[in-house]
Amino acid sequence: MHLYLYDTDGNLIRQLTKGAWIVNEIVGFNKKTQEIIFTGTKESPLQKNVYAVQLASAKMRSLTKTPASHQVTSSADGNYLIDVYNNRLTPRNIELLNVNTLADKRIFTASDPLKDYQTANIELVKLYAADSTVLYGKLLLPQDFDANKKYPVIVYLYNGPHVQLIKDAFPYSGNLWYDYLTQHGYIVFTMDGRGSSNRGFQFESAIHRQLGTLEMEDQLSGVSYLKSLPYVDANRMGVHGWSYGGFMTTSLMLRKPGVFKCGVAGGPVLDWSMYEIMYSERYMDTPEQNAEGYKANLLVDKVKNLQGNLLLIHGADDDVVVWQHSLKLIKKSVDEGVQIDYFVYPGHPHNVRGKDRVHLMQKITDYFDAHLK
Repeated sequence: MHLYLYDTDGNLIRQLTKGAWIVNEIVGFNKKTQEIIFTGTKESPLQKNVYAVQLASAKMRSLTKTPASHQVTSSADGNYLIDVYNNRLTPRNIELLNVNTLADKRIFTASDPLKDYQTANIELVKLYAADSTVLYGKLLLPQDFDANKKYPVIVYLYNGPHVQLIKDAFPYSGNLWYDYLTQHGYIVFTMDGRGSSNRGFQFESAIHRQLGTLEMEDQLSGVSYLKSLPYVDANRMGVHGWSYGGFMTTSLMLRKPGVFKCGVAGGPVLDWSMYEIMYSERYMDTPEQNAEGYKANLLVDKVKNLQGNLLLIHGADDDVVVWQHSLKLIKKSVDEGVQIDYFVYPGHPHNVRGKDRVHLMQKITDYFDAHLK
C-alpha cells in the first residue's frame, strides 16, 4: 500500500513512500522532474489528496491546495493535471493544475444542489476500538434538533473490505436517505470499524479469519457512544445494512441480541461457506482450515437468539449473495418457531436499482417507523 522502486532484475532500490497512511493510486509520471504523481491519505484517511515523489531521492511534495477527495487525470508528460474534487463544503470543482509551478486555473464550479433542502446537521465523531485504534463516524442530527428531546436512532453500517463510508466528500451525509431520515425525526449514526477500506493493511486485515467479530465490537463502541448522549433514546435503536452490511445487521441482531430493537438486513451473507470462493477464502481461509471461524459467524443456527424485529430483504435474481442464504434462515426460523419478516424483489440482482429503489427505501423507512416510533 506504498510505493517501492525496483530495478528490472527485481532488486529493491528504495522505498518511495512510508508512514501510517496509504497510496490510493498512481496517476502519472512527470518526465521533467522524474516524479511519480499519486493520490494518498497522508493528511487524513477521510480524504484523497494528490502528491508527487521523486524517484532519485524519495522527496515528496503536495500538489493540491484544497484538502478534499480528489480525482485526477494526468497529461501524457505529467506536466498538467485535471483535478476534479469535492469535500464537505464543496459540491464539485474542476481545476487545471501545472505540476511544476503549482499554478492552477478553475475550469468549473458547481452550485450546491442541496441548498434549498433541510439536510442534516453533521458531526464528525472520533472513537477508539478495543486496541486503541482510532475509528471515525458521523452523527447526523435533524435540522431542527432539540437537545432536550429524546430521539430514536438508526445505525447504518457496512464495515467490510473495500468500502469506506466516512469521507470528507459531498454530500457530507454520504447518503441522502440519511438526510431524509433526519427530516422524519431520527438521528442517524454511521461508522467505519476495523476491516473497512482506506486505512491500510493492518486496519483492514484485523478481521482475517473472523469476519463479523471485531467489526461488531467496534460497532458496539459506537452504540456505547450513542447511549452516552442525553438526547438518544437507547430503547429505540435500529440498524440497517446491505450485503456485508446485511451480514453485520443480522450478526448484531442474532449474536448481540437486545442491543437493537429492530434491524433491516438487505442481501445478507448468512453462511460464508456458501459465498464466492475468491472472497471467502481470501478473508476466512477455507472451511477446512478455519472451521471455528466459519462456525462463529454462521448465522442460520443462531435464529433462536433473536430479540426484537428483523426484516430480511433479498433480490430473487441475486447472483452475488445467492437467494439460498436468506431462504435457509427463513426455513430455520419456521422450524424454530421464530417470527422474522421477509420481503423479496422479483427480477432484481444483488441490489434494487431503478424506480423500484424508491419502493425499497420507503419499505425500510416504514419498517423503522413501525417499530421505533
